Amino acid sequence: MLRFLTAGESHGRALITVLEGIPSGLAIDFTALGTELRRRQGGYGRGRRMVIETDRADIISGVRHGVTTGAPISLMIANKDWENWQRTMAVEGPPTAETPGHDRPAVTRPRPGHVDLAGVVKYDHTDIRNVLERASARETAARVAVGAICKQFLGQLGIRIVSHIVNIGSASIGNPLAVTFEDVLAIPADSELNCVNADVEQQMKRVIDATKEAGDTVGGSFEVIVRGLPIGLGSHVQWDRKLDGRLAQALMSIQAIKGVGIGIGPRVADLPGSQIHDEILPLSGATTHPEVPVSRPTNNAGGLEAGITNGEDLRVTGYMKPIATLMKPLRSVDLNTLEVSPAAIERSDTCAVTAAGVVGEAMVAIVLAEAALEKFGGDSMPEILSNLEHYRTRTAARFAHD
Repeated sequence: MLRFLTAGESHGRALITVLEGIPSGLAIDFTALGTELRRRQGGYGRGRRMVIETDRADIISGVRHGVTTGAPISLMIANKDWENWQRTMAVEGPPTAETPGHDRPAVTRPRPGHVDLAGVVKYDHTDIRNVLERASARETAARVAVGAICKQFLGQLGIRIVSHIVNIGSASIGNPLAVTFEDVLAIPADSELNCVNADVEQQMKRVIDATKEAGDTVGGSFEVIVRGLPIGLGSHVQWDRKLDGRLAQALMSIQAIKGVGIGIGPRVADLPGSQIHDEILPLSGATTHPEVPVSRPTNNAGGLEAGITNGEDLRVTGYMKPIATLMKPLRSVDLNTLEVSPAAIERSDTCAVTAAGVVGEAMVAIVLAEAALEKFGGDSMPEILSNLEHYRTRTAARFAHD
């Protein structure tokens, strides 16, 4: 089983993550790991923290001489902003008026759309900071680090993962299924919003600029595309083994994600079955699954049928709401007096959809890595690769015709 657990707060000393289940023999590309962390920090519309932090994941166990040992992998990502917050976030001793540097008062005005009110009620706190620090999307740096390792594992199985931005507010590329895997690969490295259409990207930037000027925030959507998945990951036999359900949960767990679509997503409710379901035809031209020689002229299902991969590109869309911290805050109440008061303002972004796409890639990679280990499980990379090759050979033999 693949699993990971992360500890740490937004302004704490560090994020500490333990990833268990990666087999032995996987050579870790540390440069690629750092690249993924930098991608998470990019994107037009990000806030001041992206200037302060330069994330680096230090692997402190489970890897020897650059290769996994099969033991749990421990990673640490330091918070460089800790120096400015260590007295406020001190672990030892209660805060007092005499505490040096303890000059940040308790947060008592909950932000609509954030954890603030529900969190302090659930955990019986008087200072909202006790919940907002953990709920912060800063935690996703650890997910991206874990996802980077899972991507490298999947890469050894011939599986590649990319993402692109579909819309920011009213600026949209239109139907994302018209975008190919190759289109996403062709996005320039200096694209500030990771959009396949340069003109639409400029429109997106104008939306973000206008939103920032108004003291507001804006959301959008991103699509993750996966190529090279073998047919048969996931299962239909129990509700919690369906891969589409597991992917939806993983993406919905990302801060501010309020909806997930597979393939054409919500549009399945608008069209008849004859326009939705992807026909199965004799093989014509190239295919991503040569062991099963059929072709699918469309991919409305997004690579999943009944919770099982069908060999087509996996396509998953995440829908992100605007971030809850507004520079012109909405009305709230002060929890100490219950009188109307503007919501608290924390350091934030105008738009973080591009970063959410990177986190989305990581979460998809984690789910797919677990599914691949379930299907082709083994304790070492040679064993897993042998199991995958045997599966593909056996499947190809089944469909071979003289």
